[in-house]
Amino acid sequence: MRSVTDRVLFSKLRAIFGERLQENVRLANYTTARVGGVADGLLVANSSAELVEIGRSLWELSVPFRILGSGSNVLVSDAGFRGVVVLNHARAVKIDARQIPPTVWAESGASLSGVARQAALRCLSGLEWAATIPGTIGGAVYGNAGAHGADMQTSLLMAEILHPQNGIEMWTCERLGYEYRSSAIKRERLPLIILSATLRLSLGDRDEIRTRMQEYAAKRRRTQPPGASMGSMFKNPPGDFAGRLIEAAGLKGTRIGGAKISPIHANFFINDGNATSQDIWKLICLAKRTVQEKFNVNLELEIELLGEWDENK
Repeated sequence: MRSVTDRVLFSKLRAIFGERLQENVRLANYTTARVGGVADGLLVANSSAELVEIGRSLWELSVPFRILGSGSNVLVSDAGFRGVVVLNHARAVKIDARQIPPTVWAESGASLSGVARQAALRCLSGLEWAATIPGTIGGAVYGNAGAHGADMQTSLLMAEILHPQNGIEMWTCERLGYEYRSSAIKRERLPLIILSATLRLSLGDRDEIRTRMQEYAAKRRRTQPPGASMGSMFKNPPGDFAGRLIEAAGLKGTRIGGAKISPIHANFFINDGNATSQDIWKLICLAKRTVQEKFNVNLELEIELLGEWDENK
């Protein structure tokens, strides 16, 4: 049961958002791993303007909140999230093929792979690497998503960011402080909202672009397992691969409850249909501990954790 303070806050939120505010929402329905407990509240933002409205209202009331895009890179605790989850459905996309270089502007809830395909249809190159990556533009900016030797750092011209005090700002790659699968926003857990991004494109040949995208898709099907997962669990350590280390540690195929380390690719943890978040968390802790003991390598999570976790469990 919520405390008196929580009930007062939610009455204020209901006064602001009315029926738009959903309460006690099961987050497993909004994550690709199909696990996760209940959030106190959920709001859907259908545009970047709505993201601004929601963010400012939640900041003003000091309500804890998290933005959720496709839910492909997040593990939600079975205990859920004490606060509001903002489901990002801001998906507008505008392509400018006449500008030099050509660009695409996309709201942060737009599908990264969908934006790549839209560019390809217009004979615009530069995002082929993104055509098989699940997730949103905002998530890609936040985590410097990448594949096939390219990433957001190589594509991003500018990101539109909402700051709780400074309002809307335009951030370059330099300000985002990009590193491998990381940004300053992610590393420092900055309380910001990514509203949109402008990406660099180039003129290309439609058949060549399509061929590259088909090759990347075929490679993904060969090397990455199907099923409910969060994508790559750990970042690759310098000069090595997380999947290789987990496999070499003898953990490929290991199961806890309804979760297992994929027998196809050991850096993917799969929900077989009845896994809990705790099952997956125990596999994460087992993999980190075993790789540390056997190879003295500290695996760092690529996914985000939402809710409360105990490393001793």
